Amino acid sequence: MLYLRPAKEPERNQPIDWPQRLANRAGEARDSRLQKFYRAGTVRGDTPLASTPFVALDFETTGLDVEQHGIVSVGLIPFDLRRIRCAQARHWVVKPRKALVEESITYHGITHSDIQRAPDLSQVLDEILEALAGRVVVVHYRAIERRFLDAALQARIGEGIEFPVVDTLELEALAQREVPRGWLTRLRGHRRPSVRLADSRLRYGLPYYAPHHALTDALATAELFQAQVAHHYSPTTPVAELWR
Repeated sequence: MLYLRPAKEPERNQPIDWPQRLANRAGEARDSRLQKFYRAGTVRGDTPLASTPFVALDFETTGLDVEQHGIVSVGLIPFDLRRIRCAQARHWVVKPRKALVEESITYHGITHSDIQRAPDLSQVLDEILEALAGRVVVVHYRAIERRFLDAALQARIGEGIEFPVVDTLELEALAQREVPRGWLTRLRGHRRPSVRLADSRLRYGLPYYAPHHALTDALATAELFQAQVAHHYSPTTPVAELWR
């Protein structure tokens, strides 16, 4: 079994002490919902993965530019290394403040009629934050979920949000860099394998799920993370080696 070290994140030099960061934010937050979320805290960085409560999170959005687009659906599901808690899974379609565009509709299938009576994100924020509180969030490409939720809260309540994230895309990219390539492959300039969610799952023998549904993608991410830990890490690996 190959145990990997996560890649260093380029945007910061020192790892974040997430329990302390959330405690600090609890004292700074003005919104009562954020105060409650931050007070729930998170596990210590030396907590083994096997003892860490996780929640897989996925958004569908109107596009990929956080300044121009918004969240249109949210899916999440709590889990740990042994069990995915499907009975506690949640899914919301929400009305974005940015207009739907035809290109995004073809991806996620959420139409103008679907969001006509959907709530604004602010109306389900209590439920979302309650489901995330105290858990380490697992996503496939953290630039979407963390940045879009931060921007959505900035627009609605005037303050953003921070939380620790494990990124399965980053873990898979690291795993593929560790796979030896023969000299002929290097000579031919073959690219590394895709680290898209569906392609990553196939390498672990996980079933194909139709993409671009927030809850399905959250489930797919949870399963992928469990497989990545089983193949490349140890249940005793401290969570601080993976979160960002």
